[in-house]
Amino acid sequence: MSTESLERLAAERVDHRFKGLPPDADGLTVGELAAQRRNLFTGGFATPVLALSAERLEHNLRLMETYAARHGLAFAPHGKTSMAPQLFQRQIEHGAWGITLAVPHQVRVARAFGIQRVFLANEVVDAPALRWISAQLDADPDFRLVCYVDSVRGVELMDAALTGASRPVDVVVELAAGDGARTGVRTEAECAAVADAVARTRTLRLVGVAGYEGEVPQATPERVLAWLRRLVALAAGFDKAGRFGQVDEIVVSAGGSAWFDAVAEVFAEIPELSRPVLKLLRSGAYVSHDDGHYRRLTPFNRVPEEGALEPAFRLWAQVVSRPSPEQAFVNAGKRDAAHDLDLPVAQVVRRDGTERPATGITVTALSDQHAWLRTGPGADVEVGDWVGLGLSHPCTSFDKWQLIPLAEADGTVVDYIRTFF
Repeated sequence: MSTESLERLAAERVDHRFKGLPPDADGLTVGELAAQRRNLFTGGFATPVLALSAERLEHNLRLMETYAARHGLAFAPHGKTSMAPQLFQRQIEHGAWGITLAVPHQVRVARAFGIQRVFLANEVVDAPALRWISAQLDADPDFRLVCYVDSVRGVELMDAALTGASRPVDVVVELAAGDGARTGVRTEAECAAVADAVARTRTLRLVGVAGYEGEVPQATPERVLAWLRRLVALAAGFDKAGRFGQVDEIVVSAGGSAWFDAVAEVFAEIPELSRPVLKLLRSGAYVSHDDGHYRRLTPFNRVPEEGALEPAFRLWAQVVSRPSPEQAFVNAGKRDAAHDLDLPVAQVVRRDGTERPATGITVTALSDQHAWLRTGPGADVEVGDWVGLGLSHPCTSFDKWQLIPLAEADGTVVDYIRTFF
């Protein structure tokens, strides 16, 4: 990571671009505001404001570092979850091999902050983007990028765009998770044809195979394990056929946030190949975890002896209307809260410095700037109260906030996390 680039984040001025921050902080640098260690609840922050728990973030980083090491996995967490270079740095400090990304723009962000290893989990056929990637590789011998290929046509387009490149782009054949799944090559025979197409180029170098088990249709543990074993068998077959040429290591990669236990199990079965295998796990949502989708799906529910992730986000909103005993409205809606998988969950109510459970309060709908609350008998909530909401789906929580307070348990804000979407 580039220290200079991260220092530039601290030098950025606080202003109207960053919602939820104290209005009287305008003109301060982010670093100056962080040094004031303001309290989220008494330091002038305006609702709605999204906060990230400093303690829970650190817990999650340590847990996945330990998990990957225990299972002999290299770890390239998916950066599209947060698009926050400060978190990329924390992930690398906690043992990550590099960062996974989805599209060339995200790679540009990572490179602007000095990320040296990128796994690009997509086929790239955009010529300007490929030429930029090639220029990055040519300019920096320490930069490594591995990207998907999933069609002969894609290989041909990549080859044409990369004509004249000094360094080949490392690629892995993406094996589709099944018929009707997302991207990827559907059959082993077609995988071989794509590998043959790569071999005919001078601009691409085949280094392994990869895929995403989260797209397995009607996923069950048995179906996911079967697909992962297909992926491993594809790697072994390619190796036996001599398709990996003179590479130093063979890349085998999978792993979203719902089945990384299955990835660990099957990758432990990878047979000895002609050279070392980089067993690359790519789970990304762990960094903040959540209070909905991933709380239900996390593999740690199946292997509780390995630990548990902790939801690190809380969205604070304020009650602005209490039109009836059965209804209240807070000032956070679709523009502030992830809502593509689950509605937010009312967790706590805060009044006059005292916090209590949000008993009898349910979020029933979101408008653009309001959450609709149903308030049952005994629900103690009134205009002016702060309501803490738990969120579902980290990827669509981070992308609504450009500068996120990192707060300790007592509300002390110790840093601000900048995102780039």
